[in-house]
Amino acid sequence: MKNRLKKHLPNAITCANLFSGCIGIVLAFKGELIAASYAIFLSAIFDFFDGLASRVLKSFSGIGKDLDSLADMVSFGVLPAVIMYQLLLQARQIDNISPYLNFIAFLIPVFSALRLAKFNVDTRQAEHFIGLPTPANAILIASFPLILDHQNRYFTPSLQNPYVLSVLIITMCSLLVIEVPMMSLKFKNRDFNKNIFRYLLLLFSAILILFFKFAAVPVVIVFYIILSIIQFKFSNEDILGRAQKEG
Repeated sequence: MKNRLKKHLPNAITCANLFSGCIGIVLAFKGELIAASYAIFLSAIFDFFDGLASRVLKSFSGIGKDLDSLADMVSFGVLPAVIMYQLLLQARQIDNISPYLNFIAFLIPVFSALRLAKFNVDTRQAEHFIGLPTPANAILIASFPLILDHQNRYFTPSLQNPYVLSVLIITMCSLLVIEVPMMSLKFKNRDFNKNIFRYLLLLFSAILILFFKFAAVPVVIVFYIILSIIQFKFSNEDILGRAQKEG
């Protein structure tokens, strides 16, 4: 019984991620974008804990990895696309253009699928990600309805502009598949020096969210990308330096 629980608990948490994503899609199509955004946040929590459970219980399986990607496709691919589609519908409509332009939102699940399929077969992504992870992309989109709800004077006009939303979608789709290493937030040890960039991200994120709430999320994502590039640059220089010493 204990071994069976150990084996199936991570997959059960993954299924909760999927269930939350499905509910979020229904809410988004009904126009309840705030609740749909919270469904993304809930799915992200489940996504974090299914990986944590797998590592703690040492319960890894091929089906678990595939199930995780399938759940992420719904919660972090389809659901954010429906939210973006609804935001485009709520934005200023452009005669003879918007009826077609609005469907650009569904590029998000297309590129999310490419990102997730690549992750499952790309051996380079054992220690870090290549391209923006789908949960980070989905959380960014989930912040948009919440920012609009709080009428942030800096972001609200942009999030009501169909051209800006379209550029955002193309940019996010590109980031999902771009060949740029992104740091993983998995702490494998407590060594401060080896995790300094992760600590910086967490500290910076906590401060920004404390003061600016959901409006901080886009800035946090940008900071995450910048930190990832800096970390990769430093790690490459460190590897090169050790190779030169050994040579």
